[in-house]
Amino acid sequence: MIEPTTLARPYARAAFQFAVDNTAVDVWYEALQLLTAVVVEPSVACILDDPASTAVQRAETVSAVLGDDAPVGLAQFIAVLAENHRLSLTGEVTRLFAELKASLDAATNVTLTSAFDVDDATVETLSSALKAKLGKTVDMTVKTDSTLLGGAIIRAGDLVIDGSVRGRLHKLATALKS
Repeated sequence: MIEPTTLARPYARAAFQFAVDNTAVDVWYEALQLLTAVVVEPSVACILDDPASTAVQRAETVSAVLGDDAPVGLAQFIAVLAENHRLSLTGEVTRLFAELKASLDAATNVTLTSAFDVDDATVETLSSALKAKLGKTVDMTVKTDSTLLGGAIIRAGDLVIDGSVRGRLHKLATALKS
């Protein structure tokens, strides 16, 4: 017997690619979560499990419950799932979609604040090093702040690397006070 994950994977990938192409990944994810809840609802599941219902009837039933707020393309996606008797896989499709979404979201915003202008080669080298360290795609923003006196501060989410002269002087002052 084929695993549900194996059956659901092509649908999840197709839905994800469509969502990415239409810049609607978050909207589609929410819609798939709702779709999963609708399909497992006992009154809807009863209709979906009825051997006398056609694929069109199953798709229309699910689409009617979802309403008009569904994102573009979801009705066609539901129709394909119904036609191929895969509406029962929506939970697995949603889970796989979430994994793909997480990998897409695996980018981090990094702010490099330097006392002086930083050349593009240095930014690229630093970006590559941070990508390797964080295991994520790095979106680098470069700022200049002359109050740092020299060096730079790198902020990537919770990670802060303070290599500025101002930061070092502050650490030295704190150490001398102790």
